[in-house]
Amino acid sequence: MNQAVLHEAPDAVFAALADPTRRRVLRLVAERGPTSATLLERELPVTRQAIVKHLAVLNRAGMVTGQRAGQEVRYVLVPGSLEEVSEWIAEIGSQWDERLARLRQVVLDQNHAPQDPRK
Repeated sequence: MNQAVLHEAPDAVFAALADPTRRRVLRLVAERGPTSATLLERELPVTRQAIVKHLAVLNRAGMVTGQRAGQEVRYVLVPGSLEEVSEWIAEIGSQWDERLARLRQVVLDQNHAPQDPRK
């Protein structure tokens, strides 16, 4: 996979998740399985049109996908983008763990180094 694409996917997911209403929409889609903007409207304090816009952002981020069923579009969770972001976070966390371990070792080495009596 292209390295630029790997960096763009987390950006799109984080941007999509930055909005609390959008996070709620995503949670409801994940909990309910295939659902429509009309059904989600019953659970949210926003209009159906606003929900459709939120679903479009989540769709562009690769987090949901819509399937037309008659006059409705049913949305389902696409877990792959969340897994990719989770892997990205784990990688960053691992890098910080390594840095902190090296810093700890430097501090321990300094504490165990012989002291210069002239100081």
